[in-house]
Amino acid sequence: MPSFLAETYLARPGKARLRSAQRARAAAKKLAEHGTRIRFVRSIYVPNDEICFLVFDAISADAVEDACNRAGLRFERVVEAVESPTSASRKIRRTGATTR
Repeated sequence: MPSFLAETYLARPGKARLRSAQRARAAAKKLAEHGTRIRFVRSIYVPNDEICFLVFDAISADAVEDACNRAGLRFERVVEAVESPTSASRKIRRTGATTR
């Protein structure tokens, strides 16, 4: 299933970030219970930019937008994200070069 990032702005970190993630998780769970293929994965906060990325595995960007709307979250955009394989990250030499 593809991964997506929902980009949100949080001027006040801490509890606001935690509440946003909790609401996103609850909304995704509710949608999943009703048959939508979606799962909240985690949140990533970038304090210097006051940006919070909510990471979902979902069938579509529309499903993520629906979850964010149901959670009452304002988001700038939802984009598909591609994660690099974890096996490559385990084979990094001290020089920083990746082995094959």
